[in-house]
Amino acid sequence: MAASLDGFIARKDGRVDWMETSDEFADGDTMDPGFVEAFLKTIDCYVMGSRTYETALRFEAQGLGWSYGDKPTFVLTTRDLPRTRDTVEFYSGDLAQFVNGRLRPKFRSIWFVGGGVVSAECLRLGLADEVRYSILPILIGDGIQFFEKLDRDIALHLAEVKAYKSGTVELCYQVRGRCGEPRNAPNHAIIGLVSLGR
Repeated sequence: MAASLDGFIARKDGRVDWMETSDEFADGDTMDPGFVEAFLKTIDCYVMGSRTYETALRFEAQGLGWSYGDKPTFVLTTRDLPRTRDTVEFYSGDLAQFVNGRLRPKFRSIWFVGGGVVSAECLRLGLADEVRYSILPILIGDGIQFFEKLDRDIALHLAEVKAYKSGTVELCYQVRGRCGEPRNAPNHAIIGLVSLGR
């Protein structure tokens, strides 16, 4: 997930205009388009909340394209939202049952795109194996938190850190199991955002 340094993924009204930052870190890496393309191929399906889906539809309407390709995309919602492509499916119900009973048997790499409510619920229910967190060089003061209303501590293991020329820092954490060790699952559920660095 891409977030401001103060931990927000969007403004209160859902806008993400602040993501276009102008910082430059000379010693940072440049995101290789070939790496991004190869990485996206490892994702088998996407799961997102309704606000994230509406943001994706706005981006598409602005000519920025559909970020999720032809991969199955599951939108968690109780609302009646427009379905613009055959790869999108809406789901309302028990999240743990949906992920463990329906998605894990079929998909190896499940990518939770967000938003904050979905991310927090995944962690509360023990569904996430990994968290990818990109911090942008900006403070916005208020907005929608990355993890809304977590009700307990979640132990993490820092697995990777990368700094990019854009000033963005990408952190990769493994979610620790009950015994404190990183969880090793044949299927991988990741909380993150598909646009990595720059």
